[in-house]
Amino acid sequence: MTEKSQEIEDIQEDQDVKETEQAQQVQDVPEVEEAHKEQDIPEAEEVQEAQDVQNDEPQMPDEEQPDVDFVSRASCPRFEGETPSTHTTPTVESVVEAVLFASDESLTDARLASIIETSAKQIRQHIKNLNNKYQANNNAFRIEQIAGGYQMLTLSPYNHWLKKLLRARSDNKLSPAAMETLAIIAYKQPVMRADIEAIRGVAVGEVIRSLSYKGLVKIVGRAEVLGRPMLYGTTKKFLEVFGLNTLKDLPKAQELKEPSQ
Repeated sequence: MTEKSQEIEDIQEDQDVKETEQAQQVQDVPEVEEAHKEQDIPEAEEVQEAQDVQNDEPQMPDEEQPDVDFVSRASCPRFEGETPSTHTTPTVESVVEAVLFASDESLTDARLASIIETSAKQIRQHIKNLNNKYQANNNAFRIEQIAGGYQMLTLSPYNHWLKKLLRARSDNKLSPAAMETLAIIAYKQPVMRADIEAIRGVAVGEVIRSLSYKGLVKIVGRAEVLGRPMLYGTTKKFLEVFGLNTLKDLPKAQELKEPSQ
């Protein structure tokens, strides 16, 4: 073989090698791309899952606001289905109403003013406005003056039904003897035990102790006589129980009917 022929064969072999390499590269490209695609699929799925989790998480507000709904539910439960937008903002008048509604005893205008942080004059005006609203709405209750203060009470026309609902506890019931003794103390106070016994004609020591235990009678002083016996009078609870504002509201003697024989 001549040198020229050898040279031609070498060139031909070089061309064959190049073509083979190019063909191999063309075949490798899809495999590389497929490999990239297979790697991208899990990454895309992870990104989507991360976004879904982020969307499911509650979004926090930019600025923290007071939890008004939680406070409102704690103090005044809403009816089922009521939305926060229907909750009214408390006013001084509504606060006066709420305090009197929750209280089981009469409250003076000064006490109400200190609780609500306003003036006693404003308290009286708000009570007047509330009673006007109750009357206009034909409500079954009013705010009345009892024992020198104010208390929310039902009206007397509803006593018939309230008596069916309320059953006085046995320890709060007053016997005829206790009622007689309490009446004497109420009208004659301050009064000595001896004077009560002189009117009733019987000993009243046990009855007075029972009335004191119930909070209707208390010791108000001592008489300026020999031995300085104790003087008895009625309490604020007595006024509340019998619906009186002051002792001046007790029925006059001429207004009382004699018991039927």
